[in-house]
Amino acid sequence: MSGGKPGGAAELRCLASFARVIAPSLREYEPAMTTHAPQSNAENGANAETGAAPLNVAANLAQVVERIRTAAEAAGRSVGDIGLVAVSKTHEADRIRPVLAAGQRRFGENRVQEAAAKWPALRQEWPDLVLHLVGPLQTNKARQAVELFDLIETVDRPKLARVLAREMERSGRRPDCLIEVNVGEEPQKAGVVPAQLDAFVKECRESYELPLVGLMCIPPIDREPAPYFALLAKLAAENGLASVSMGMSADYEIAIEFGATLVRVGTAIFGPREPYPR
Repeated sequence: MSGGKPGGAAELRCLASFARVIAPSLREYEPAMTTHAPQSNAENGANAETGAAPLNVAANLAQVVERIRTAAEAAGRSVGDIGLVAVSKTHEADRIRPVLAAGQRRFGENRVQEAAAKWPALRQEWPDLVLHLVGPLQTNKARQAVELFDLIETVDRPKLARVLAREMERSGRRPDCLIEVNVGEEPQKAGVVPAQLDAFVKECRESYELPLVGLMCIPPIDREPAPYFALLAKLAAENGLASVSMGMSADYEIAIEFGATLVRVGTAIFGPREPYPR
């Protein structure tokens, strides 16, 4: 599988071209001045069931892509080395389709069950999309995760690694994997603490033969993220892992400065998350 590698220069060029051409006109757009029929819910990202006021998710995407390009240039990096994961958790398919139509192909979901409900149909329309699992994974969902996702970013314990390896052997499908690192050593968070990472990487490679390609982290919310991003990049380099998934809507530009190859951006594209159904 190639899920762990960024989309590359072609993907970012496509998105950046969209940003340069469309974003300025979208910023100037006034609904009262339009002379054509209004867009459907599916076209503008509105919630088809609730009729909630739409966000222009395609314009949001364009702005994020342009900010990624600017951050990459400021860091002296190639924009083609940075993949954007649009985190669509809790959002309906109608809000996702305009982002797909604009050229975005990497998406992230938190829950296996939610992803299974909306992504198979979307994959039929866009078979080249790449789907990341960015939320915690229970072992009883491992089989479904292996079948559904192209990259699993939250491998965090030996039992999960063992079950994933078994399901990959059974299915013949081998989604790329990242180890989640608890860089802040926060007791309430999942992830391998840095002191135990080397041993866990070795176990994943030698005992389970997982297709391990990188590391992922979420730094402490109440602290400056830069030192934690620097730490994750250092740990990845020390273990010969090329993919570094770090940075979200509030701090992805800082993550790019410190070597992120994947940034996970949700709210800045899709707006505030909908509550999970009870």
